[in-house]
Amino acid sequence: MSIDLSGQVAIVTGGSRGIGREVARAFAVAGATVAVTARDEAKLAETVAIIEANGGTAHAFAMDVADTQSVADGFKAIHEQLGAVDVLVNNAGVGGSFKALQDITVEEWWYVQEVNVKGVFACTQAVLPKMIARGSGRIINMGSFIGIRPTPDAISYSVSKAALMRLTDSIALAVKDKGVQVFVISPGMVKTDMTDAIPFIDEIPEEAFTPIEKSGELCVKLASGVADQLTGRMIHASAYDFDNLLANADSIVENDELILHLKEPADN
Repeated sequence: MSIDLSGQVAIVTGGSRGIGREVARAFAVAGATVAVTARDEAKLAETVAIIEANGGTAHAFAMDVADTQSVADGFKAIHEQLGAVDVLVNNAGVGGSFKALQDITVEEWWYVQEVNVKGVFACTQAVLPKMIARGSGRIINMGSFIGIRPTPDAISYSVSKAALMRLTDSIALAVKDKGVQVFVISPGMVKTDMTDAIPFIDEIPEEAFTPIEKSGELCVKLASGVADQLTGRMIHASAYDFDNLLANADSIVENDELILHLKEPADN
């Protein structure tokens, strides 16, 4: 699928490394002007240099998504410098510690929620009014399958990703008639600095990993508008056949699939 995003402006939070850097690169390859944000200015400069070396256009904006004022200032600068934002990818996130519940401090647990949930809310709130006013925009949140599975060894991260799924479909429902689509994607198990911190990373077979490029490809497809009917839903970067999802979009919506909900007992 050849996609041209020329003339569009895309923001990628957490774009200084890993999946965020790859998503930013993919948007630039598709022709978009990319604003990459993160706390590490040196790493941001590396992302911009990589994109520009390949003929793309990117701009760095230092920002801490857990700091509401930093988000407000950063998005104000982006709007002033680049104009209207067409796509926001809420990728910035932290994994938290792999500790038993009784060993995690409340502050450690809450910080993961501040970055992974509050940060997404703040960044979305920074672009949504202008998208609604224009009647156009797409927001893509970086989720995880871990959000639908009880995961006691990663209880901070899994709770944040479950909350992100509910935040995504709630916003999608709120703006369904306003020209804005909101998605959550699961990148799969990708080799990044975050996954390197998993205690059992060496026990995971090579075939279980998803190529990092898949996340960028999926984000670009969603940004193109071809899957707008699936707004509010979670799409895996490699576990699902994208063309098949598009072909069955009516059924997916009708049957309330790819969304977080309670499965009622058969005999109730």
